[in-house]
Amino acid sequence: MATQKANDDTFETAVLKAQGPVLVDFWAEWCGPCKMIGPALEEISENLADKIAIVKVNVDEAPMTPSRYGVKGIPTLMLFENGKVQATRVGASDKSKLESWINDQLQAKAS
Repeated sequence: MATQKANDDTFETAVLKAQGPVLVDFWAEWCGPCKMIGPALEEISENLADKIAIVKVNVDEAPMTPSRYGVKGIPTLMLFENGKVQATRVGASDKSKLESWINDQLQAKAS
C-alpha cells in the first residue's frame, strides 16, 4: 500500500481514528531533506503494509495539524497509535535507518 495524503480536514479520520499504527510524515514541497526521504517512505509503506500505514501531511497545505502537534522542523515523523503520538523523529535518514526506527517502535509497542 502506497503512502496516503492527509490535510487538516482528513487528519482525524486518516490518522487519529485509524486501525493500527500510523506513521505521519510532516513535509513540504520546498524541503530538500523531505524530498530525500519520500521515496524511502514509499518503499517502506510497501514493505510494511501489513504492519503500519504511512500518511504524508504537507505543512504548507495543512498548517493547523503540524501546529497542534508542535512540529518545529521538517521532516518530522510521528508514530500514532490509538489517536496518540507514540514516538517522534526529526530530520532525514536513509531508508535502512528509517525502517529500523519504525520496526524498533513497532516492536517496543508489541512487548
